[in-house]
Amino acid sequence: MFPSLALGFLVAGITAVAAASGSGCIGTISSLDDVSSAIQCMTVNINAFTVPGGKTFELQLLDGTTVNVLGEIQFGNLSWAGPLFRVMGNDITFNGNNQRWDGGGPFYWDGQGSSNGVTRPLPMMQISISGTLNDVYVVNSPAHVFSIINPGPLTISGVTINDLQGNYPNSRSGRAAAAHNTDGFDVGGSDIVIQNCTVLNQDDCLAIKRGTNITFADNYCEYGHGISIGSISSNTVVSDISIIGNHVVSSAYSFRIKTDTSATNSMVKNVTYSDNTATNCTYFGVLITQSYPSNMGTPGNGATISDINFNHGTTSLTANSGTYRVAVNCGSGSCTGDWDWSGLQTSGGKAGSIINNNLITGFVETQ
Repeated sequence: MFPSLALGFLVAGITAVAAASGSGCIGTISSLDDVSSAIQCMTVNINAFTVPGGKTFELQLLDGTTVNVLGEIQFGNLSWAGPLFRVMGNDITFNGNNQRWDGGGPFYWDGQGSSNGVTRPLPMMQISISGTLNDVYVVNSPAHVFSIINPGPLTISGVTINDLQGNYPNSRSGRAAAAHNTDGFDVGGSDIVIQNCTVLNQDDCLAIKRGTNITFADNYCEYGHGISIGSISSNTVVSDISIIGNHVVSSAYSFRIKTDTSATNSMVKNVTYSDNTATNCTYFGVLITQSYPSNMGTPGNGATISDINFNHGTTSLTANSGTYRVAVNCGSGSCTGDWDWSGLQTSGGKAGSIINNNLITGFVETQ
C-alpha cells in the first residue's frame, strides 16, 4: 500500500474513533478537574459542586452536545474580573433543570454596581452557543447575569434570575439597595428568542446592545429598569426587534430606547411592542432618548432611531403618581420613519415631553 494512502486511512480511522467516542460516552462533571475529559462526550452531566473563587467554569462543547445540570452550582467568593461561567458551542441543548447557580452576590454587593466599589466578576453567565438553553435558575449574581453573543440561532426559555435579596440595604450600601447593575440579559447577538423567563433584579431586565432578529416574549420583569434597547454607542446596529406579551412590574422604566449622546454611525430600527403590560411604573413608562446617560438632556443626532411601533396588540401602561408616562427626546432629524403608537394605552402619572419628533401617530395620551 502506498504510504500516503495508508496515512489517509489512519487519519480517517482516528477521526471515526473520536466521533464514536464523543457520541457514545457520557461526561460527568463534579469539579473543574473533570471538565477536560467530560467535554469530549456528546452528553455532559453536571453534578453539584463549588467553583473555586477566581476560576471560570468553562465548557467548550462539541457541536450537538446535550448538557444536563443535576445539582446546585456555587461560586467561591473572590474579588476578581470574571466571568464565573462560560459555555461555547454549536447546536447545544442546555438543560438547567431549575438547579440553582448561586453567584454569591452578598459578598460583593455594596450599592455601587460594576463601575465602582468592590471589583466583581461579570458577567456571571457568558453564553456563546447556538441551540437551546432551558430552565436555568440564577440567584444572587454579583452584577450582570447573562451576556449573550451567539454563533447561530438561539432560543432561551424558562430562565429565572432571582436577585431579590439585593433589593435590601446592607452594611456597605447605606440606605440604598445592596445590589446594583444586575442586568438580566445583555444581548449582543442575532437570531435570538428569549421567552417565558422571570427576572427579579435591580437593573435592565433586557438590554439589547446590538443585533438583529431578536424576540423577547412572555417574560416577567420586576423591580429593575424594565425592557431596554441600549445603551447604543457608535458603529452599532439594532434592528428587527419584537417585544411581545411581557409583564413589567414595579420598575423604574418599562420600555426604553437609549442612544449615547456621543454615538455616531449607529441605528435602531424596526422595533415593535405588542400585547405588553406594565404596572406600577416608578420613573418613566416609555422613554426614548438620544441623550444617554441623561434621560432628557441635550440629545445627539449621530445615531438614528426609526420605525418604532406600538401596534398589533395593545400595550397597556400604568404609571405611579409623579411618574412620566411617555417621554421622547430625539436629536434634530435623527428620529425617522413610521411611528404607529395606536396600540399604546397609558394611565396614571403625568405627561412627559416629546422633543424633535412629530412622527408619532395613533396615540392619545390619557391620565
